[in-house]
Amino acid sequence: MLQLALAFFGLMAMFMAMGNNPTARRWAPIVGLCGQPFWIAFAIGAQAWGLLLLSIAYSAVYARGAFVQWRGLK
Repeated sequence: MLQLALAFFGLMAMFMAMGNNPTARRWAPIVGLCGQPFWIAFAIGAQAWGLLLLSIAYSAVYARGAFVQWRGLK
């Protein structure tokens, strides 16, 4: 189930970010952020500390993307 969540959120975020729909592009970093707890849990369970650091970095990038996409919207 964990691997399914990893694949779903990661692929969905990429699919949304690369499309022509501006609404989907706006939601892409949010979807990506939703997948990060699964990556973090996977990294901790596997004791893959480099992957844990990478997951934290991806979380920061997704958070920045969400800020950029949502700032100034009314």
